Amino acid sequence: MDWDHLRFFAALAQTGTLAGAARALEVEHTTVARRIQALEQQLGHPLFVREASGHKLSEAGRQLLPVAQSMEKAVRGIEHLAQQTASEPASVAGLVRVGVTEGFGVQLLAAPLALMAQQYPKLSVDLLALPRLMQLSRREADIVISLERPKRGTVVVSKLADYHLYLYGERQYLARKPLVRTSEDLRHHQFIHYVDDLLFSKELQLLAQLYKPTQFVFRSTSIAAQYEAVRAGAGLAVLPAFMADRDPLLQRVLPEAAKFERTFWMSMPQEAKGVLRIQTVWRMLKQLAFEHPAQLRPI
Repeated sequence: MDWDHLRFFAALAQTGTLAGAARALEVEHTTVARRIQALEQQLGHPLFVREASGHKLSEAGRQLLPVAQSMEKAVRGIEHLAQQTASEPASVAGLVRVGVTEGFGVQLLAAPLALMAQQYPKLSVDLLALPRLMQLSRREADIVISLERPKRGTVVVSKLADYHLYLYGERQYLARKPLVRTSEDLRHHQFIHYVDDLLFSKELQLLAQLYKPTQFVFRSTSIAAQYEAVRAGAGLAVLPAFMADRDPLLQRVLPEAAKFERTFWMSMPQEAKGVLRIQTVWRMLKQLAFEHPAQLRPI
């Protein structure tokens, strides 16, 4: 028997729904259903009665529940001992690769990840801050932070943070151009954007929601390059607030209408949950996002 099936059984028994168990275990609901089905096949009895309101324990399920709860308690005790050992910096060793969007990786993650070496001398981190999506299935990274929630594969997925983007222009550029009061006034301006056929996420197709320029004065696959083009006074661009708000040369344009919100999702392979060095970096990234809401979602 695969005893790990009992963990999924206990979660479904407690929550009563596949979605609830999936949230508790940080997996897809299809994974929960597949595990329960496998356990029922191994035992030869249905463990749940499927109803419109969710899953209720069958007679066989009620008999199995105390056993599953006892095993879960024992596992938690072992995990507690493991965490005590893992709290020793010397225990965290090896290489962890983090794939992330360019702007977020460079602006907010580079320094904290580099400084982890001070706390964990045997830990090494590769930050893959590239304008494309890293593939967990190809083992390009151990942890991936993306704009789209992964829908396939046996992966652990967690919402990392929401963040805001606005339309920005360089102050002197804006001073010499007609004042922008409505989106119609944007026709007097030049624009900077991504290269459409090389755009790695549909979540970045933002400008078209506000205004569709007939042409772009400058395009780049790099958000850092777009940022520099805006700073040079070449035109307007939608940029992350965590990148542009702290630059005194830049100013928001139509801050109410040209405000966008997107979400960073963090994922790792299911088997990585038991790897100490990956879990350590995962927890640090969660904590970092929790501590910087004002930078990610400024008013």
